[in-house]
Formats: sequence, structure tokens, C-alpha cells
Amino acid sequence: MSIDQATGFTRQAAHAAPSAGTDLASSGARLLRGERTWWFLGPGGIARLADRHVTPDGGLRPEAEQRLRASGMFTPATVRAYALTVLTSTHCNLGCGYCFQNTAQDLAGGSRPPRIARTRLTSETITSILGFTERQMAAVGLERLRILLFGGEPLLNPRGCLELLERAADIAPTSAWMISNATLLTPSLARRLHDHGLTSVQVTFDGDRDDHDRIRVGRADGSGTFDKIVRNVVKASEVTPLRWTLRVNVSQETFHGVDALIDRLGATLDPARCTLYFARIGDVGVGYANSLLHTGELSSAFTRWQRRALDLGFTVNRPGGRKTCVTCGHTDGRYGAVVSADGTLASCWETAGKPDWEVGTVADGYLPSAETGDRWIACQDLYSYDEDARTLARFRDTVDTALLDHLHETGRL
Repeated sequence: MSIDQATGFTRQAAHAAPSAGTDLASSGARLLRGERTWWFLGPGGIARLADRHVTPDGGLRPEAEQRLRASGMFTPATVRAYALTVLTSTHCNLGCGYCFQNTAQDLAGGSRPPRIARTRLTSETITSILGFTERQMAAVGLERLRILLFGGEPLLNPRGCLELLERAADIAPTSAWMISNATLLTPSLARRLHDHGLTSVQVTFDGDRDDHDRIRVGRADGSGTFDKIVRNVVKASEVTPLRWTLRVNVSQETFHGVDALIDRLGATLDPARCTLYFARIGDVGVGYANSLLHTGELSSAFTRWQRRALDLGFTVNRPGGRKTCVTCGHTDGRYGAVVSADGTLASCWETAGKPDWEVGTVADGYLPSAETGDRWIACQDLYSYDEDARTLARFRDTVDTALLDHLHETGRL
């Protein structure tokens, strides 16, 4: 970030300004009151404001808004790569009760909740996916491709992952990331995936070891997975420069172990290669309920966890404005697509592989919007909470303001 001497704002990024007259909510911008300053979070970056830039009721003064627009703070970043999510396998080797791909809970109380239908990516389907992708990229003039390997567990089909990445490189410069439980990630496989363009992997932890091993269990035998996941991440890091995003699921079952988890991960993994973030699990309509609300001590706990992670050398993502998802944020799949292993299209990974939620196929393209309106689900639409939108927004604003204040005070911003 740099100081703009003309405006007195600290700013990130600069793009052409949008048309005037857009209010904060519709533009995706947020204005937060910190301990000693105001924070403007827009699609184009973050700005630190003084009291003189803000009205008594917490709005932007016209001259401040004009300067923010001129510096590009209201302008979304340009889409530079087509975002393709592919489920290489809809099956999973874990039996997590909260998974949005479950169709119900395990009535026997075990580790085998019923799931979406099992399909597996084949060479023939890869041909159709890449043909569809070429057409979509040409339609919007994008020349780069960013692939997300997804599942189920994508590494239940390692051949499909590798073939997809290898063949995708023939149609466009390609990079990739993966969401995986990492239980099947061997050093050899990690090296081969990296050689084909994989740059990062997101892995989930359900609290500290004891909680995790009770919740995130093997589907076949209900066995714990914590040590195996950590061991595989360590070994893969020894043979590749892969980066890691460590998602910590927060619920009433994991809350009290998160502090110990952060210290354990800091002592075992290389924090300099890891981003750590915390996510309160929502109810996805399959009988799972999280009684931990976005009230009370939860916001202060998130703040404490983020600061401890930073102190240990982990990256913690900076807050930002409200951004439109490149895949589910456009009903015509303009900048990205979600493709299940059988070639059906979904609006979002949360509905991929679910019956009656298809919005087209890679062979025939997207169905007319008149037919897909009720099926087009955006990020988080399937999650429900026993709280109103104002409570959720207040929680997010509180946590984000505390993080920005801390980053600024410690010279990390």
C-alpha cells in the first residue's frame, strides 16, 4: 500500500473509475469504524480514512467518495483467467456429517452418511469439458485458465486430475489449485500434480486432534485422520513448493480446541507457506446443526485466533469488499463454470452432482435462463443460520475491523 499525497488516503490498487452514483451496498463496498480510523473496503482495494471523510451517520462525504472513485477503489479487478471447477470424483473416502454433498445423516450413527451419486471423470468427458471451456473462453476473450480440482475427494481419481491438467495446457496457459482432504496425497503424486501446474491445496481441520479425529473420519472404518493429513502435508512440502490454505471448521464441537490447534500446526508445518482461516459451519439442510451462534464470544475468539496465527507466521487473508464470484455470480457462466464428473453443469460447487440442480451440460452448453432461474445458486445460498442477516453482518464487520486495526498497528498492512 502507498500514501496518496493528493488525497491523504492510504490505498491499494488503481483502476479506471466506474460510473458515478453507485451506493456502497450495490457497489460491494463496506465502511468500517476502527479504533482510531475508518476503513473503506471496496472492490478495488482498501483505504484508510479520517473522521473528516465520513458523515456523522457513517456514510462517505461526497468529496471522499469522489476521490475513492478516482483512485479505482470502486472498480472490481479485471477477470484475467477463466475459472473452471471440475469434480474428478463425486465419491469421498471420509464420512463428515456436515458435508453439503450428503443427502441425509447416517441413521446408524456411523461414518457413512448417504451421498450424491458416485461418478468419475473419464477421458471422454475431459474432451467434452475442454471443448466447452475453449468456447466459453473465446466468447469473453480470456486466454488463461485457472482450474480447481474438486470432489468428493479429487484424489480418488488421480489419473483424471493429471490428465485434465496435462490436456488443459494444450488449450491455454493453465494453473490449478485443489480442495482435498489430503489423506491420499503422497509425495510422488504431489510432485506430479505440481509439475502439471498445481500451485496450492486447501485442506480442512475440524478443530484440534481429538475433535478432528471424532468428526473428520474415514468412511470405511470411522478412523481418525489428523496425523495422516499433517504428515502428508509435511511430506508434500518437502518435495514441492506447494502452498497450503488451512481451513479451520468452527462449531460447538471444535470451538474450545482451536487455540491448541493453531499452536500445533505452527509447530508442525511451515507457517510461511500456509494461509490460515476460520469458518463457522452452517446448516446445509442434511440434518446437521451447529448451535454456535455469531454472538457472544465468537467474534473475540476469531480475533484472538487470527492474531495468534499472524504471530506464528501464518498468512491471514485481508478483509475486502463484497465481490461477485466469477463462477456462480453470472447466470450465463461467463467467466467460469462448475462441471461434475459426468459433464453436467452446476451454478456452484454446492449443487454439483445433485439431482434436479443441473443448469446444462458441457456437450450442449447452458440451458436457457428461464429454465435455470430456480437452480442457479450462488455462494452460501444453501447455508442457513438461526440468526438474521444483521447479526451475521455485525459479526463479520467486528472481526474484519479488528483484523485491519491489528495489521495496521503492527505494520503488516
